[in-house]
Amino acid sequence: MSTSSGTIVSAAAILRCPHGGRAAAAHAHAPVRLDGLPVHTASDAFVVTGCPHTVDGVPHPCTTVRWSPQPGCGVRVGGLPVLLDTSAAQCLGAALVPQGAPVVDAALKGVTCR
Repeated sequence: MSTSSGTIVSAAAILRCPHGGRAAAAHAHAPVRLDGLPVHTASDAFVVTGCPHTVDGVPHPCTTVRWSPQPGCGVRVGGLPVLLDTSAAQCLGAALVPQGAPVVDAALKGVTCR
């Protein structure tokens, strides 16, 4: 059994692509809330806006974030694993090209899973 630890990511979390664009859940519908805001799960789709990334002067902005949560924490909402600030994730461009891991503000209050 693998184990992981980290802070549960809720709608209060500030997420950015590695180039500074803002990442946010397209919809947050989890019935479980922290400080009144939904907890994010593996089924949430994230979009990135404002990414300034370019390659040879051609814009290649991050557009989505794909999470790969590990089952070690065991905390689930509706049968789906919650996202932790330590969960594996990748920002992707429009052509689904990996462009780096998102940055999660770890200074936010939350519930820690150990």
